[in-house]
Amino acid sequence: MRTADPGGGTTPHASREDGPTVGFDLDLTLADTRQGIGDVYRALAAETGVFIDVDEVLSRLGPPLEHELAHWFPAERIEEMAARYRALYGDIAVPASKPMPGAFEAVEAVRAAGGRTLVVTAKSHGHAVATVEHLGLPVDAVVGGLFGTGKAVALREHGAQIFVGDHIADVDAARAAAALGVAVATGPFDAAELRAHGADVVLPDLGAFPEWLAGRRAAS
Repeated sequence: MRTADPGGGTTPHASREDGPTVGFDLDLTLADTRQGIGDVYRALAAETGVFIDVDEVLSRLGPPLEHELAHWFPAERIEEMAARYRALYGDIAVPASKPMPGAFEAVEAVRAAGGRTLVVTAKSHGHAVATVEHLGLPVDAVVGGLFGTGKAVALREHGAQIFVGDHIADVDAARAAAALGVAVATGPFDAAELRAHGADVVLPDLGAFPEWLAGRRAAS
């Protein structure tokens, strides 16, 4: 796996043979991080004495950490709480992460087609790399710290033709990168909401991705 720092400075890569370059979001697309994230918020609530509705937090995973913390802490404490959350995350959340159903098969389908895979996520770069390594996902690059249309920077630099994600912000990212937006209904938005937001393709989960990719290549 080759990692890349967020915000640019990476070298674009050509696809293997004539296969596609496919970007994947991480949380609730490739990785089921709900248990670990919930446990970090529970630890943060216990330390600070501040009530945090963990079920509510988990219902809207996707945006940057600071956005979520703003629901529970005053503005002047966000930076401090973000730093504490990240300090806890590696020991608590990374080991609790599990692959989403179909994650390995989706990545392998791209590789079998002669393509490249990358992860582009709002999760901090270090934790994104640690999560991918913990899961053993055989991706070619990881870029952290990007959300919404900001992900288009990495997608364009790596020449991604397809971006797969579970959030409407991932649909925005694909559009901004002029990539095909493939949405999976495994996160906070259902298939109808993803379709209404403009996803080019909506799949129930990653289990349907290999067949879709094979069909797309056969039709091209």
